[in-house]
Amino acid sequence: MALTGHHEAEDRELFPTIAAEHPELRGTLRRLEQDHSMIAHLMAGLTDAVERAASPAELRRHMEGIAAIMESHFRYEERQLLTVLDTLALDGAPRTALGSF
Repeated sequence: MALTGHHEAEDRELFPTIAAEHPELRGTLRRLEQDHSMIAHLMAGLTDAVERAASPAELRRHMEGIAAIMESHFRYEERQLLTVLDTLALDGAPRTALGSF
């Protein structure tokens, strides 16, 4: 899944680079990694619901939960990291640091 690959790449490649250059952002990066873990957990719940042919109402609840945390996550990430990302020097290709979409 593209979202999982993106978050794993951020955790593995991008966030350590940011932490090395901006140690003051380590708390922010931990929070974003926690969000990634929660999103993965919610996605696993959705996958399970789909595989067992859950009701439309249950599927909708899963989707609404995922949408809520993703919206919050992306807004926080943009507020906290956008300026840093504009100036960050990455050693590898952006696809390595950000994952493929």
